[in-house]
Amino acid sequence: MIQQTRKPSGPRFNFMWFWAIVTVGILYFAMFGEEKERPLEGDWDMITGLVENGLIERIDVVDQEKASVYLKKSLIDSLAKDERFKGMPTTGAQIRYNTGGDVQDFREQIERAEQKALDNGIEGAKVKIKYLRTEKGIGEYIFDALPWILMIAIWFFIMRGMMKGAGGGGGGGIMNVGKARAQVVDKDNKNKVTFKDVAGLEEAKVEIMEIVDFLRKADKYKALGAKIPKGALLAGPPGTGKTLLAKAVAGEANVPFLSISGSDFVEMFVGVGAARVRDLFEQAKKSAPCIVFIDEIDAIGRARGKNAGFGGNDERENTLNQLLTEMDGFQTNAGVIVLAATNRVDILDKALMRAGRFDRQIEIGLPDVKEREAIFEVHLRKLKLDEKLDREFLAKQTPGFAGADIANVCNEAALIAARNDKSAVTQEDFLSAIDRIVGGLERRNMPMTPAERRSTAIHEAGHATVMWRLKNCDPVLKITIIPRGRSLGATWYLPEERVNHNTSHFMHKLAGLLGGRIAEQLLLDITSTGAINDLERTTKTAYAMVAYYGMSEKVGNISFYDATGQRDAFTKPFSERTAELIDAEVRRIVDEAVALTRDIILSEKENIERLADILLEKETIFAEDVEQILGKSAQEMAKAEAEAKSESESEGETITTDEGEITYIIEPSKSEEETTKTE
Repeated sequence: MIQQTRKPSGPRFNFMWFWAIVTVGILYFAMFGEEKERPLEGDWDMITGLVENGLIERIDVVDQEKASVYLKKSLIDSLAKDERFKGMPTTGAQIRYNTGGDVQDFREQIERAEQKALDNGIEGAKVKIKYLRTEKGIGEYIFDALPWILMIAIWFFIMRGMMKGAGGGGGGGIMNVGKARAQVVDKDNKNKVTFKDVAGLEEAKVEIMEIVDFLRKADKYKALGAKIPKGALLAGPPGTGKTLLAKAVAGEANVPFLSISGSDFVEMFVGVGAARVRDLFEQAKKSAPCIVFIDEIDAIGRARGKNAGFGGNDERENTLNQLLTEMDGFQTNAGVIVLAATNRVDILDKALMRAGRFDRQIEIGLPDVKEREAIFEVHLRKLKLDEKLDREFLAKQTPGFAGADIANVCNEAALIAARNDKSAVTQEDFLSAIDRIVGGLERRNMPMTPAERRSTAIHEAGHATVMWRLKNCDPVLKITIIPRGRSLGATWYLPEERVNHNTSHFMHKLAGLLGGRIAEQLLLDITSTGAINDLERTTKTAYAMVAYYGMSEKVGNISFYDATGQRDAFTKPFSERTAELIDAEVRRIVDEAVALTRDIILSEKENIERLADILLEKETIFAEDVEQILGKSAQEMAKAEAEAKSESESEGETITTDEGEITYIIEPSKSEEETTKTE
């Protein structure tokens, strides 16, 4: 086979160059195409003086406005010596004058000047006046039409680009404005995502596997008359993996995946959003069985009539109406399932959430400690790690972190290790990354006086001591007086992942928050601004106890919490008398927390001073350092007590018989007659 080589073609002709050359030519002609010697600009006194002296041969009045004065050739050289006529051209018109359009008055003025010349005995003062009308040349016509030519050319190229975009099929172009710009991931895509790529979310995987099973084995369900679920809504905080889980569903089901954002339906053109919704479902029907994923559906799914500043004809509402119609419109068992994701379920329209549209609402919550460890395993695969790195320890150090936060921690740790010229990412780098993300950048060069540093050390030591002595406070991890972000210091603790809190938990939490302020007041006799964040969190927690959780006997078992988020912000759901009662109860709760904190601070005065001294020396201390001064924490002692009690309750005597093993569990508080027998 002979391979033919194509000669490289020359540069293609571009009309833009043509228009550029024409424009430059016209501008050059307009600027430099006139005579080099231009007539002098004259006034009326100059013109009449020349007429009275018989120096003008003729005057050409063009278009009744422009008067071109031609002097007698024999006198041009003598006049050139006059300062007023310096630079006067020798050919063509010597002087130019604007008549202002009043030709009759101009003619009368010339005649009076001629008569005055005759009275003075000057011969040859008669001036020939010609009235002319100019005819534009082709250059002037082109110059006048240049703006229109440029406008037409620009419009031509814009329309050409739009038509090209419309023909390209990528959703661009004015002719394709009603097309849905959905990203299509084919089922044969080699880089598809499966459940193996999604760490954690075990409960969500189990719940969503029903959709995967239907797409895989649709005939089994159809044979029993079961209907396909129309849609599933993935709801949860940002960064928890809602989009990734939707992609994994498509990868596991081995079906096409159409992904689009809710904001892609919102346009400035009326009716475009509804048109794109129709086109999206048309594409889905052609690719069925498939999955349609609408990310951030709250962009178009807000409750109708709740959009401030918009009437009933709002474009978003029209788009939502079309979406509701389409979800009810396509045929049952057509193999099209709609997945949507949002972190604002409370603002979605009720019609969107009813059965028959989004049949299932799958909660994608923050991962627990086991799920965080699995997420770390996924993100640590690409990093060069130290062999001593403890994944379980990292998972425990990141409570409340979503999957996206953990990915950020891993990347930040790698950056810190590279910045310090390390050959592998160590556990210290991960701890520094967590501190960087939670607290902000270190500000070691922040100017602080010795008194301010001492106040900060006492403040943080007060926090740590109170939290160390209360069993329902979170375990203290470390204390630092190195400024980070907007804080002068911090007491780092490890929040326990509780799902239920009682009054004791909240009271101990309030005491821990107030420990810094009370320590400053009792040990240094000062009240500083450093406790503003502590006071803000204390106030919010106390109001939540009274107004939301019903933890006040005087207010009662009443909650003013609005789970829908649709309450008018300017209207209180309670009377002024109730508001005063809530304020009084909040103050009572805070005062009780202050009293508890004062008792601990006064009893641990010397230990707080010792902690502050160590902080001033080392700047950062850990739980081991605190334990050397304060002994075992209340949390550890409570945990040991609970384990001992559990072991004592589970003690029993085992007897082996011919029928098998029989265990007698004897509770200490019960007699032998009350012994429980289990087989």
